[in-house]
Amino acid sequence: GWVAAQYIETASRPEVPGIGGTGPNSELSNTAVVIQQLNVRSGPGTNFNSIGILSANDVINLTGRNSDGTWLQIDFPTGPDSKGWINSEFVKADGITGLPILSDSGKVIGTGTPANTPLPSTPTLVSAPMDFDSADAPIQTISLGGNGVYTALYNGSVSFPDGDTEDWIAITSQEDMVRIGVMCTGSESIQIEIVEMNVNLICNEATQIIPVSMGTPFLIHIQAIGPAKQLQFTNYTLEIKASP
Repeated sequence: GWVAAQYIETASRPEVPGIGGTGPNSELSNTAVVIQQLNVRSGPGTNFNSIGILSANDVINLTGRNSDGTWLQIDFPTGPDSKGWINSEFVKADGITGLPILSDSGKVIGTGTPANTPLPSTPTLVSAPMDFDSADAPIQTISLGGNGVYTALYNGSVSFPDGDTEDWIAITSQEDMVRIGVMCTGSESIQIEIVEMNVNLICNEATQIIPVSMGTPFLIHIQAIGPAKQLQFTNYTLEIKASP
């Protein structure tokens, strides 16, 4: 979180990193802090492979953004060319519009908006990128319990009527109980169903405890809905925990 510095008294001057801003230290002006755990991907979209995970309060170095600023490129040593991409909704940073604009491959295709250039008052919504998954070919397969991993996060997006309207995620648990919650931003016009159990989940509500058959996969179906003539875009984070 953030507070106004003039209302804080410390015993001595604290040595803390600068986050965001447009000050003279260019290295600090291109940093950001992670708000919550999220996937690092090989490109700017949920259709690109996950190459790692960042944790809340991690400080990262920003190196670019996509054309609408919804995805940010960062320094990530294990990624292609030591770079990775993250969803901008899950970081705290200033001066994102000043970053170079990059293509999906990381090539510079434009310059950032100067600091004195006014931004549009209403952002333009974009549709979710197509990933062509289905019930028979889920976009993500998650295994919990048997490999020592008991918690998984998956971040994705859906939109309606244009773009990718649905996601399918397959989950297998080696425990007989799982806790599932979904955090959403955007229009929140989505339906979330655990298919085999006919259980519906609701965005930003309390985690549900679900009994499952150990070792038997089950599907979560996430589908965008809304008025046919108005774009509805939702970014979601699915959290699944197996209870040992």
